[in-house]
Amino acid sequence: MPVEITWWGHATCTVADSDVRVLTDPLFARRLAHLRRRRGALPPPSAWRADVALVSHLHADHLHVPSLARLPEGTRLLVPRGAPRAVPGLRRLTGLQVTEMTPGEVTEVGALRVRAVPARHDGRRLPVGRHHSPALGYVIEGEARTYFAGDTGLFDEMAHEVGPVDVALLPVGGWGPYLGEGHLDAGRAAEALSRLAPGSAVPVHYGTYWPIGMDAVRPHEFHAPGDEFVRLAAERAPGVAVHRLGHGESVRLEVAA
Repeated sequence: MPVEITWWGHATCTVADSDVRVLTDPLFARRLAHLRRRRGALPPPSAWRADVALVSHLHADHLHVPSLARLPEGTRLLVPRGAPRAVPGLRRLTGLQVTEMTPGEVTEVGALRVRAVPARHDGRRLPVGRHHSPALGYVIEGEARTYFAGDTGLFDEMAHEVGPVDVALLPVGGWGPYLGEGHLDAGRAAEALSRLAPGSAVPVHYGTYWPIGMDAVRPHEFHAPGDEFVRLAAERAPGVAVHRLGHGESVRLEVAA
């Protein structure tokens, strides 16, 4: 059975595997604080449907309470441990089945196993926040093993912690002119790809949101990461098939047994 990946923009994807729909870091907003969606239509209501949604960390462009409120009642929601305490709005989403996760923990959803893995990223809601939660990636194990990295920097144990995977959804950019510590740019994402050695990869987290009033400040950081990742991945991980999707586009991947 093929696995289907749809990229809706930023870090939001639908992974359809084993008749289970998995939604990553749901963000359905046209505007978020100083950020405005500059490319790609907003995901349609059909994108809100999922059996389980994954939240990688507490930053508002990954844990966006108004977007989570659009999920159908009964949807399972996996979040980093401590997230409900740190984000009060999350506690008001009483229609969702919330499970708190730490690295190494596994949750079963239908025929899938969803395993939380470490990420190297600030896990706080705000830079000065006192509540700490682990930043996570997730490995979705069904017909395929699909790694959703969330936000992360490179770390030495990445291949060991993530384990063998068939598909990698890797962030390759950001939402501003500069990437701070704990992020992958196109080059570091290509290096991650060479370490993980999946069969296929999809670049995410680029070319969607950009700060209002900063169109002329390093605009290549908005437009270029996807193509740059494709180029560098071909050099550093030539055995990996990279699928650069447009907003709302899907790819069906046949995974060898």
